[in-house]
Amino acid sequence: MKILTTILMAVCFLTVNVTGNKKAITASVINVTTDQGKVSFALYDKESFMKQPVQAKNGKIVNGVSTVTFEGVEPGEYAIICFHDKNDNNKMDFQPGGMPMEDYGASNNNMSFGPPKYEDAKFIVSDKDVVLEIKF
Repeated sequence: MKILTTILMAVCFLTVNVTGNKKAITASVINVTTDQGKVSFALYDKESFMKQPVQAKNGKIVNGVSTVTFEGVEPGEYAIICFHDKNDNNKMDFQPGGMPMEDYGASNNNMSFGPPKYEDAKFIVSDKDVVLEIKF
């Protein structure tokens, strides 16, 4: 009986330990110019950056702020890119010359001319949940 109890306790500990490693990332854009449309957020790792996101979410805009939470994120290195989808067409709109027509931002708020760069936007998820503020 003691062996069975020990095995059950070990299994419970391993299950809690495995599921307990996943974290949440809460990202907020704090300077949306209008509450029209939505903000689309994409969470990437280095390999998927600006391709297929690890997770993607849309956030409602209330008083110029939009917030989403990415749940179940494994510890590691990530970056977030987001844009204000003012016309709710589920894509970022560009002028014929390639300039964006909608506001966008990235984690760490390091926005230089051109598309965001992973090295500028990356952050670490380790043993705590992460909270980020992003500005357009």
